[in-house]
Amino acid sequence: MKTQSSIPHIGIFGRRNVGKSSLINAITGQEIAIVSNVAGTTTDPVKKTIEISDIGPVVLIDTAGMDDVNKLGKIRVKKTENVLENIDLAVLVLTNYRFNESEKKIIAKLRTLNTPFIIVNNKSDIDDIKNVTIENEQIISLSAKTGYGIADMVEKIKQKMPVFAYRQHSLLEGIVKENDTVLLITPIDSAAPEGRLILPQVQTIRAVLDQNAIAVVLKEDKIAGTDNYLSLHKPNLVITDSQVFNTVAPLIPAHIPLTSFSILLARSKGDFENYLKGTPKIENLKEGDAVLIMESCSHLTSCEDIGRVKIPKLLKDYTCKSLFFDFVSGLTPVTNIEKYALIVQCGGCMITQKQLLNRLKPAVEAGIPITNYGMLLAYLTGIFERATDIPAISNKTKKVTKI
Repeated sequence: MKTQSSIPHIGIFGRRNVGKSSLINAITGQEIAIVSNVAGTTTDPVKKTIEISDIGPVVLIDTAGMDDVNKLGKIRVKKTENVLENIDLAVLVLTNYRFNESEKKIIAKLRTLNTPFIIVNNKSDIDDIKNVTIENEQIISLSAKTGYGIADMVEKIKQKMPVFAYRQHSLLEGIVKENDTVLLITPIDSAAPEGRLILPQVQTIRAVLDQNAIAVVLKEDKIAGTDNYLSLHKPNLVITDSQVFNTVAPLIPAHIPLTSFSILLARSKGDFENYLKGTPKIENLKEGDAVLIMESCSHLTSCEDIGRVKIPKLLKDYTCKSLFFDFVSGLTPVTNIEKYALIVQCGGCMITQKQLLNRLKPAVEAGIPITNYGMLLAYLTGIFERATDIPAISNKTKKVTKI
C-alpha cells in the first residue's frame, strides 16, 4: 500500500525561466504549474502525482530557480536544495545548453546523495543542437511548448529510475511462506485513527495476504486468552506493536518468532545494519546527552505519543540519566547533528526509502548511533536479539542477521 509520500519522487531543477513549470505541464498534460515569463514565478516546490508506464505512480516536484539571488530568492533556493535530499531521480533543465556553476552545484549534490539524474535542454524548438554531452550525460533535446522530445525524456526516466524506488520489498519477503499463519497483535490507543488501523498495521496485513498466508488479528488484551490457539495452530510468526513488547513477549513461546511492525519497516526500507549497530549504544548515553527523535509525518501529540512522550520517558528510566530531547517531524532538515549522542527514527511508513536513507546519512557519516522506534523498544524490553533475528534485506542481497 503506497501513499503519495512513499512512491518515487522526481525533482525538476534548473535556473529561473528555463521552463521547468512548462515541462511539468507538458509531462502531465495539465496546467498544474503556473507559467509566466517573469523569472521566479515558482516560489515553493509544487507536487503532482502522475502515472508512468513500467514504473507506476510517481510524484513530480517543480522547484524554484537555483539562480535566485535576492534575499527572498535565497530562501527559495534553500527550499529547492532541501528537495534534492527527498527525491529518487532528478531532471536538470537547461536552455541554450547553458551549464555553469548553478548546474554544477546541483549535480555535485546529487552525486553525493547517489541520486541518478538526466539533463534536458528545453526550448529546443528555438535552438537545437544534436549529440551534446555534459558531465558524461547525453543531453535530451525537447520542447515543452511543442511536445518534441518529451517521450524521449520519459524513456530515459524509466532507464534511470532505481528499481528499489518503485518495486519495494514486501515487509514479509523471505519470512512468511504461502499458508503460513501470522498472528498480528494491534493495540488500539489514542494514537490510532478513529475507525482505522495505523498505516504499518495495514501494510503488514496486506503483506500477509500478498504472501498468500493467513492473518489473525488480536488486541493485546486478548493475547493472554489465546493459549489454546497458540497450542493448536502454532503461528509461524507473531508481529506486535513495539509499545506492547513487554506485555506480549512473555506470552509467546520462545520457539515462535516474534518481531514488530516497526522492525519490519526497518528491515524493508530503513538502514537495518546501522540500526543493529547503533541500538546497543544506548548503554553509552551519559548525563546531559542530547537525543534526537525523528518523525517522518506530522501529527498532533497526545499523552500516549510514542516518539514525544513514551520513548523519552523510557530512555530516562532505563539509563537513569537526565537526557535532553529534540524532535523533528516530516522532512524538516536537521541542523547541528553533531550535538546528538543518539538518533531515533520512526518506522518511516510515510516516506520513501531514499528519503529515509538520506535523512539518516549525515548521522551515519558523523558516526552518531542510530536506531528506530521498534528496535529501541525491543532493546529496552530485553528482547532485542529475538525481535531482530529475522532475514535482513539489502537492495542486492538477502542474508540472515544474527545478533
